[in-house]
Amino acid sequence: MPKAKFIVFFSTKGGVGKTLVSTNLAVSLQKEFSSKVCLVDFDLQAPMDMARMLDISSAKSIADISSRDKEPKDWKPEEFLTKHSSGVEFLAGCVQPSQSADVQPKIINELFSRLEAQYDYIIIDAGKGFTDGLTYALNFANLILLVATPDILSIYQTKWALDVLQSLNFPLKMVKFILNRSESLGGVAWEEVKINLPAEIIARIPSEGKIVGLAVNRRVPVIIDAPKSRFSLAINKLAQDLIDKKQGLFLERIELDKIQLQKQQVVTGSQDFWQRYDLTDKQLVEREEKIDELVELKRRVHKRLIEELDLKRIDVNVADPVKHKELRNKTEKAIANALAEETGALLSSFEVRKRLIKEIADEALVLGPLEDLLSDPEITDILVNNKDQVYVERHGKIELTAKRFISNEQVRQIIERIIAPLGRRIDESSPMVDARLPDGSRVNAIIPPLSLTGPMLTIRKFGREQFTIDTLLKFNSVNEPMSLFLRACVIAKKNTIVSGGTGSGKTTVLNVLSTFIPEEERIITIEDAAELRLSQEHWARLEARPSNIEGKGAITIRDLFRNTLRMRPDRIIIGECRGIETLDMLQAMNTGHDGSMTTIHANSTHDVLARLDSMILMSGIELPIRAIREMIASTIDVIVHTTRLSDGSRRIMQITEITGIGADQHVKMEDIFMFKQTGVDAQGKVLGHFQATGHIPSFIEDIRVRGIKLSDEIFKNPKSYPELTPG
Repeated sequence: MPKAKFIVFFSTKGGVGKTLVSTNLAVSLQKEFSSKVCLVDFDLQAPMDMARMLDISSAKSIADISSRDKEPKDWKPEEFLTKHSSGVEFLAGCVQPSQSADVQPKIINELFSRLEAQYDYIIIDAGKGFTDGLTYALNFANLILLVATPDILSIYQTKWALDVLQSLNFPLKMVKFILNRSESLGGVAWEEVKINLPAEIIARIPSEGKIVGLAVNRRVPVIIDAPKSRFSLAINKLAQDLIDKKQGLFLERIELDKIQLQKQQVVTGSQDFWQRYDLTDKQLVEREEKIDELVELKRRVHKRLIEELDLKRIDVNVADPVKHKELRNKTEKAIANALAEETGALLSSFEVRKRLIKEIADEALVLGPLEDLLSDPEITDILVNNKDQVYVERHGKIELTAKRFISNEQVRQIIERIIAPLGRRIDESSPMVDARLPDGSRVNAIIPPLSLTGPMLTIRKFGREQFTIDTLLKFNSVNEPMSLFLRACVIAKKNTIVSGGTGSGKTTVLNVLSTFIPEEERIITIEDAAELRLSQEHWARLEARPSNIEGKGAITIRDLFRNTLRMRPDRIIIGECRGIETLDMLQAMNTGHDGSMTTIHANSTHDVLARLDSMILMSGIELPIRAIREMIASTIDVIVHTTRLSDGSRRIMQITEITGIGADQHVKMEDIFMFKQTGVDAQGKVLGHFQATGHIPSFIEDIRVRGIKLSDEIFKNPKSYPELTPG
């Protein structure tokens, strides 16, 4: 009559303490609760760890039974068991990994069938991979214990293991979790672990690294070496629960053939584990999308890279393409070697392996999950809300991607990787930063405590193609008369402000306008984070600098602007006016630096005036409102307003002239061109047309005096207009 309860310990992640917990549980059941226990080391890939932990040097193993070529009646299990001082009987699967092939299913079935009549509990350490050895152990299991630690990688990997077990038709109630190192500093909160692990957590083993380490080094179970430690008390409680709740925890043995697995396949099948049980790559990929089991594998390999390649000391921002390629090749080889040592279906497909190598290399050397998004020419913005939410803007529409980060810490690391070469910092004292990527893409990052969901990252991609006015014409962002007028304004040195909301294309338009500046002129640009891309050779770039860690050394746009006046500029372009530097800019425009340009956040050309008023007042210089408006009216010539429409298209909605100041002290404006929306088609595309208002700019003669040909015809309001949709 079968007597013993088989407890199978398993994990797919090394280093979680599976062997430690199973060994000490066996000793506790034997020594503290007078149960008869057999402890089986069935980790055929890393044998004898249990033996070393128990200070057992015996070379007896299950593999020896097969090597003797005896019939079952010719051998007894007792021949291969070693008794520990605690009373626990120990049995090794094999002594060397090379002997794992000698562990035959028929021997296992016969051996376990005999042993179960002699013990109360048979505890099996089944290793850390889905192998045939595991199936042999699971064939007899009454309870499967998955050991995890409170880190996100272990949790994901454990969830994946449970998913595979259920795919093999092992019922969920047969599987329980043990949370080891449950009080680990920096670990995932107990409540979060409980939510994320779908099966019952029956034990929480506290962290006692020093006590455990001493016991392991002495080759003495912690239960014996430190019986009053919190670790030992937790193990004893687990043992007590197994005894008290036997009826509720243990299921009757489920034979493999009863769970839709053919026993003869286990014996004779030549395929690997995954093929044999019809766990195809397609199925595994679908599972991956559901629970993302790759997370732990990536982290494990990345940890090895840090150790083997010393990535923390390697400059991953290598500018030399040859050196960068060499570093990349070296890293990918190390990843391939690490993956070759891993077990699991994730490695059964060449395509999966290739993808893994690339993704892990990207995470180690560049920007991880963002790398593919940055290389996609259709994506204009990347929006990271947290580790699990990565959005992009594609064709003007925002969509959620399947990309994820391993953890919020990885998001933080990527932020620091971006800003470090620029000499910028981000920490609790300075939790916001603006930066740029080497290609010019604009980056904004914000971290806790300001961000409540973890580090957030926003990337405005820098287009590889330099836009020209022809590009805007192609996309129907502007029409021909408007393009002619804007060209004339730039050449004639009319001071211009480009306005619009976030993502409306202000910087793109400013870049396009700059292409009209004559080559012989000296241009100086001033930006918070450099993203302007001018085509002229005589172009000097200045970039503001934040304060250092001591809060000193900041160089503001206002500081740079004042210095620029001593650099003999013909044109001054400020990437964006957003503060007290606005007054300096207007004064410069009014004192001989015509043709200057900047951008400003505003919802319309009329809102620009209110924004200018408020930013000048921020300067701290007390000026009457009339003086401010007179300065604006005499300085700014043209406002170009851009908008992102509901279908994602971007258009210049208004081109407006500032004509002066009225008796009511308000700045007067006249629209010259505008876009009029007439509707939306069935596909959601905005319908409409550009039109001239009929207003001829007051500075038209100044344009012509400079030799620029511009016909009055472009300002006339035609009777009909062609309907436009995005190009």
